[in-house]
Formats: sequence, C-alpha cells, structure tokens
Amino acid sequence: MGATFVVNRLELKRMLTMLKVSDKTIDELEANLNRLHRHVNAVSFAGMLQKVGLKQNDITNVFRRMGIDDINITEIFNALDEEKINETFGKIVVLTVE
Repeated sequence: MGATFVVNRLELKRMLTMLKVSDKTIDELEANLNRLHRHVNAVSFAGMLQKVGLKQNDITNVFRRMGIDDINITEIFNALDEEKINETFGKIVVLTVE
C-alpha cells in the first residue's frame, strides 16, 4: 500500500453521522486522531472505526469515499484480522529441531 489518503474532517464527520454514529463518539474519534497529530495508518483507522461500532461494510464505504480502491481495502482488513489474531493468540513462532 504505502499511499497517503486525506479526508476532510467535516466530510468524515458527515459520513459518520450518516452511518448513525453519535456526535459524542465522533468527537472522541476526532480527539484520538488529534492526539495522533491527525496521521494514522489505515489499519489502525479501520480498527478505530470498528471500535465505534461500524461494520466492515460501512468502513469499506468510508474508505471508498476517501478514494481507496477495493484491493487496498481488502489488504487493510486482512492486516486488521491478522493483528486481532496476534493479539488473541500471540505471535506464531516457527521452531526447528535439529
């Protein structure tokens, strides 16, 4: 991936409001983004959106409106799933015995 995508704060708020995210939750998300100096990788951003209650389909629509193509969106969700697996089960270690 490696591309940078920009979303206007008002546009993001509008999208989230259309998806029935509460104003309080949007403000909390915005505060988190401000703490990160408004720069966050797409995988972390997808995780943030999941934590506020958005489903994958809604997050996909947000990313599409930001100009991210479906191939990159799939990669984002695959990476997010991998992070969740690693958090739950720990890292997989390959051991060899000689």
